[in-house]
Amino acid sequence: MKIGLLGGAFNPPHLGHLMIAQQVLDFTDTEEVWFLPNYSQLPPKPVVDVSDRLAMTKLLLLGKTKVSTIEIDNKLDGDTINLVPHLPHEHEFRFIIGSDQLPTLHLWGRWEELLERLPFLVFPRYGFPNEPVYPNMTVISHELLIGSNIASSKIRDRVKRGLSIDQFVPATISSYIASHRLYR
Repeated sequence: MKIGLLGGAFNPPHLGHLMIAQQVLDFTDTEEVWFLPNYSQLPPKPVVDVSDRLAMTKLLLLGKTKVSTIEIDNKLDGDTINLVPHLPHEHEFRFIIGSDQLPTLHLWGRWEELLERLPFLVFPRYGFPNEPVYPNMTVISHELLIGSNIASSKIRDRVKRGLSIDQFVPATISSYIASHRLYR
């Protein structure tokens, strides 16, 4: 099976993640998308506890997707190259990134080796160029592609300011954030 890995902090997960997953399924030969919350990240950033991020990511409901806990179960350091040996060999994987990651991809650990071992799908993000594109990368394009600038950082800021997030995250995630008093 051809599986797209959509990794990240998911701090919190939002409708933008669902939009990306759906369009990867619609406009590439990817058969399933795995949401892959990280255990930690490089460089380290303040995030809510991994148990909260995982619980919220499990509330992203979309056909042909699932949540993978490979990074969490193996307590990986957030360096994507260290994920590769843990991927099940019976599938063909590709890693999904937003175009906002392209300018700093050369700072990822062993990034050239990573690109040799794992093809990348690049989803266009508003305000960010679709470059540089490296070998083994494909920028997703289609006349019906819909982008957004929804970002976890903006959602966290809205919560801090007491603004509604109901139009940007599934209702179940909004309720989780409120009941666990996250991002205040």
